[in-house]
Amino acid sequence: MTHIRSATPADVPLIYSFIRELAEYEREPHAVRITEMELLRDGFGENRYYECLIAEEDQQAAGFALYFPIYSTWQGPSLHLEDLFVRPEFRGRGIGKALLREVAAVAVKRGCKRLQWDVLEWNGPAIRFYHSIGATLLQEWRRMRVTDQALQALAAADEVRA
Repeated sequence: MTHIRSATPADVPLIYSFIRELAEYEREPHAVRITEMELLRDGFGENRYYECLIAEEDQQAAGFALYFPIYSTWQGPSLHLEDLFVRPEFRGRGIGKALLREVAAVAVKRGCKRLQWDVLEWNGPAIRFYHSIGATLLQEWRRMRVTDQALQALAAADEVRA
């Protein structure tokens, strides 16, 4: 039986393990730079940047969902699901759907107008699953990102040129 619970500070090593496993699955193991100490600070410190749910199946850690609040200027409060991951040996048991349902319940309880997330275009199984639960794939939107040196340069720029 699947049990979904809120993560605690003691779960930080497990959360980190899930993040590493997800990065492997997404073919970017080198991209994980966050540390367990940062996860502890950012999820359980004075200023919480994220919340996390842990799924357990038969008392074994099976998956997780990590999310945080965002704000839509068109619709108001919303949630962004950063990561949803179920370990391969637990897939096909409804655990991903249970995690997603729990995040949706949090969104509804908080009066959020939407729940959003990203999916890699090559991840057909995930896209089919998301369609099956009523999610819409936004074709016209593209995510933009500034990181590392480009972020530092932008923050220090006297003027920004297009």
